[in-house]
Amino acid sequence: MARCEVCGNDYGMSFEVHAQGAMHVFDCFACAIHRMAPICEHCRVQVIGQGVEVEGRWFCGAHCARAEGKVGIVDKV
Repeated sequence: MARCEVCGNDYGMSFEVHAQGAMHVFDCFACAIHRMAPICEHCRVQVIGQGVEVEGRWFCGAHCARAEGKVGIVDKV
């Protein structure tokens, strides 16, 4: 068993996420999202889907990127 780094639950079916040279342990996807998902720099929502990265800043979509003055950003439909 391994202890979740977010909630501290010691769970037999915990899982590891390896990202950017670090290893994280979680007991559920909710805790993984809480710890790993970037935050939109305009509306402050956690970016769970694709999101938009512009000049190293994360936004939930093109609308929020444009609201922060970024130009030429479009959502892919």
